[in-house]
Amino acid sequence: MARSINVRRKEVLPLVQEEVRRYGSELIDEIRMGENVLRVPGLEIRLAEAFGFCDGVQRAIEIAYATCHVMKGKRVWLIGEIIHNPEVNARLDALGLLHLPWNTDGKGYEHLTAEDVVIIPAFGISLKLRKMLEERGVQLVDSTCGNVVKVWQRVRSYAQRGITSIIHGKVHHEESMATASHSLGEDGRGRFLIIYNKRDAELLADYIRHGGDREQFLTHFEGCHSAGFDPDTDLNEIGMANQTTMLKGETAQLQQMLREAVQQRDGDDSRFHAYDTICGATQDRQQALFDLLETKPDTMFIIGGYNSSNTSHLAHISASRLPTFFVRDASCLKSLQQVRAFDWKTKSEQLMSLPDFATDLQRTWRIGITAGASCPNNIVEGVIRRLASLRQTTLEQFFPSSQLS
Repeated sequence: MARSINVRRKEVLPLVQEEVRRYGSELIDEIRMGENVLRVPGLEIRLAEAFGFCDGVQRAIEIAYATCHVMKGKRVWLIGEIIHNPEVNARLDALGLLHLPWNTDGKGYEHLTAEDVVIIPAFGISLKLRKMLEERGVQLVDSTCGNVVKVWQRVRSYAQRGITSIIHGKVHHEESMATASHSLGEDGRGRFLIIYNKRDAELLADYIRHGGDREQFLTHFEGCHSAGFDPDTDLNEIGMANQTTMLKGETAQLQQMLREAVQQRDGDDSRFHAYDTICGATQDRQQALFDLLETKPDTMFIIGGYNSSNTSHLAHISASRLPTFFVRDASCLKSLQQVRAFDWKTKSEQLMSLPDFATDLQRTWRIGITAGASCPNNIVEGVIRRLASLRQTTLEQFFPSSQLS
């Protein structure tokens, strides 16, 4: 059996706090004290009320650092990434952290022994993979976010009651795959279907109301459902859950669509169940962005890892309203004409043109900034300093105590 280890020990906490402190920013702290607005010649930068590290991310990072210190001299492995941020992951790698693939079948784990230490990331892992690790007797350190665990509890309760879990999420995201495994229940007989967007929900709602071509339905949702899934029987009673980082408004819309479909089929909604499993931090960051957009900035910068789900949703929200650039860090800002940012069409970082007025140094450029829950404040500070530099403004005269992390 695997052994669970508590690494957040009193003797290593000062070391961990020192490591994590580098992700903070005195500049960001000072801007927050100024009602989240920085005004300097040529620039007005407004920060969202809530952005950056959430409690779950902070905890996961602390656990990873603590493990590297407590288990120094042992092989310490991390399944996938602790969070979706390149700087954080690179700094952990520099401490000697090794990596295992995040998958559901355990391939690539054959070499593990009871002497190995394995960190479970904030997204969690599948039940099958955890069972395999337990059978190998490795030392386990679990950093799974508490909000994710709450979703698992919900879908396990659905399985116990014979309710099929409808999971709103990205089918290949670690969290959604882990949640799907828990929706099978203790006996493995539970059922799940993962839907991603309104189109998926429309197809599902139509099948709930009227039935339809079973094979066509299964083809559309190939790879998104439990083994042996039968829409003719497994949609009799359904329960909604979701990946914790999805868009709150979209989740609510999909829930209503499916609730109405069950009502129209049955005459009431007693066989439809829903529970809001969008995490509070995700909701706060999305609402803070909506509030920031109401101030009508000229341009938005969304900062974070391109594979971060919650950051991607922030970028989608903003891009529907005004010119938006989804960047990793300050190095993406090449000049006042061009920036390297994530492009949704190519799913890659591309060179993009900034608005023409960015080069007009006589005009105050009003910029809104927010960041995903896995993006540290020092990265946000770097972007702000780069913007100021490009606009030929030195921040030290306004914030002399602040230093770039």
